Amino acid sequence: MQTASYYISLHDSTVQCQLCPHQCILSPDQYGICNTRVNRKGTLVTESFGVLSGISNDPIEKKPLYHFFPGKPILSIGSFGCNLACDFCQNCEISQITPRLFEHHPVREPWDIVGKAIMHQGNIGLAYTYNEPSVYYEFMARCAVQIKEHGRYNVVVTNGYINQEPLEALLPSIDAFNVDLKSFREEFYRTRSRAKLRPVLDTIERIARSGVHLELTFLIIPGMNDSPEEWEDMIRWINATCGQDAILHVSRYFPRYKLRNPPTPVKTLQKFLDQAAGRINYLYPGNTPLLESHTYCPGCRSLLIERNLYHSTIVGIGPDGCCTNCHATIHGVFKEL
Repeated sequence: MQTASYYISLHDSTVQCQLCPHQCILSPDQYGICNTRVNRKGTLVTESFGVLSGISNDPIEKKPLYHFFPGKPILSIGSFGCNLACDFCQNCEISQITPRLFEHHPVREPWDIVGKAIMHQGNIGLAYTYNEPSVYYEFMARCAVQIKEHGRYNVVVTNGYINQEPLEALLPSIDAFNVDLKSFREEFYRTRSRAKLRPVLDTIERIARSGVHLELTFLIIPGMNDSPEEWEDMIRWINATCGQDAILHVSRYFPRYKLRNPPTPVKTLQKFLDQAAGRINYLYPGNTPLLESHTYCPGCRSLLIERNLYHSTIVGIGPDGCCTNCHATIHGVFKEL
């Protein structure tokens, strides 16, 4: 248990968390929406510090990140809790938790996790993933600084629901983000995730301006966010915000948690990919082996990266990050600094 970052004291030992847009106002012993932060006698503390739900050396493609050191492994960690309440949550066992879960788990120190990351040969750093990393912000921030001191990289896989001040403080330590854009409709975020769309868009806009590597993920749920009209608005916004070289993973939904809609038809994914083609250069289907996920040059259509599930082989990108056929610059990070 650690004192939390980003909160203010109000009256009668009440505090307001300012880490995410919920900005929970908490009386003594009350937990925030994320169930990881609690008011203890007028001090906001985080119970998730150093408590891990998982640690694994994963392919970077599993995050998913396809244009950030393809084929490299990265040590991945997660904790428990989330600041959203998606009824379709794909990892509900660790994200949709009850208070006091943390007291039953051991605590790991940042130096311990960083040491594990640097001892793996070929490992490029740490990925903060599995559950929403912002709810273990303090632990992530400390690990990220130490990883950078060892010349390794930090990756954050996030729902993007974080306030601008803590995001700004985190940006200098992070090398790549994958942000999950769940819908392009305010009503979807309100009814399905108990959140708001605008803060997620603000996060994506800020990361895009920062120059930090950014990839996006969109999970298509039948009957919920699969209308061509919503797709058109989202595609247009991504193009305007992230540029034509945006990298977008379009994933297939399967029934999980409270939602029992049927799985996304593969033809629906293909329909989205066809609609976005020409306006987003790098489009990838996810959660299905039925559609290929190779990378092709946007200019000459030469094969650049060949993928088989989570295994990637660079076949057409030179050491300068350019297509070996037409010499067009390929958006991404392919060579260690």
